[in-house]
Amino acid sequence: MLRRVAIVTDGPGWHGCRLVRAFRARGFEAVYVRLRDCRFDLSCSWHGIVMPGFGQRLPDGVFVKSVPGGTLEQVVLRLDILHALREVGVPVYNDARAIERTVDKAMTSFLLRRAGVPTPPTWVVETRDKARAVLLKETAAGHRVVIKPLFGSQGSGLRLLSAGMDVPDLAQYQGVAYLQRYIDSGEGRWHDYRVFVIGGSAAAAMRRWGVCWISNAARGARCEAVEPTPALAQLACDAARAVGADYAGVDIVVDRQGDAYVIEVNGMPAWRSLQSVTRINLARCLVEDFVSRCVAPRLEAAC
Repeated sequence: MLRRVAIVTDGPGWHGCRLVRAFRARGFEAVYVRLRDCRFDLSCSWHGIVMPGFGQRLPDGVFVKSVPGGTLEQVVLRLDILHALREVGVPVYNDARAIERTVDKAMTSFLLRRAGVPTPPTWVVETRDKARAVLLKETAAGHRVVIKPLFGSQGSGLRLLSAGMDVPDLAQYQGVAYLQRYIDSGEGRWHDYRVFVIGGSAAAAMRRWGVCWISNAARGARCEAVEPTPALAQLACDAARAVGADYAGVDIVVDRQGDAYVIEVNGMPAWRSLQSVTRINLARCLVEDFVSRCVAPRLEAAC
């Protein structure tokens, strides 16, 4: 029987093409699936999940590259599909719970702190007055504060707040202020590390040199491959484990004193910039881990 997997993405593009090739090399046909096209139909099969391209048969595994935004109800339904697939025994990589934990910065920070992973002091509040109180206390102690959207990526919406500044209107942040102490990696030499964790190991890493304090490749940062120190690699793996991610892009900042902090854990990371500076075939590594650790044991058990 032909082995088939689904790649969940709205726009296959560069990443999708590489994943398809890597799956083909492992003997799998990969089918692109948009979550917005999936649905529940409890009258059509024993499992009640409809995925275009698979009929009544479910995929042998599901690789989640992206989950599109939408209304609260639409996003919940799309994640429900991923939850349901796992409930009926289909391996999902990363699964819905890991995605929920990493998309939500507040939950990510909570889980990192709970697991003892170093992360900057963080506050999440719903009123401007409470946010102002945090800012006043932090700046009085000589710190600066970053305000971020609770949901967001690629450095969008970030603002650095210093003494004498006011908290912006929270309507810009959907009524929630996510505030985090700013970690200074070196004024004028802004940089951070992206460590790509696959299956509990640090597969590759890069240093991103920012043109400003936001060191995202999407914001013009210059990327260079690095061999992470054992400490950085372990920190990244601990962070991925804390949120339950099979694979993750872990962002780490090292301050002037040499102390490292996990800033974010990305549960649906892009890796094009990292691939451009490393010889490691990241799509192949992802597929190898997914197939060997998640899909193959299920197929063998079914024989």
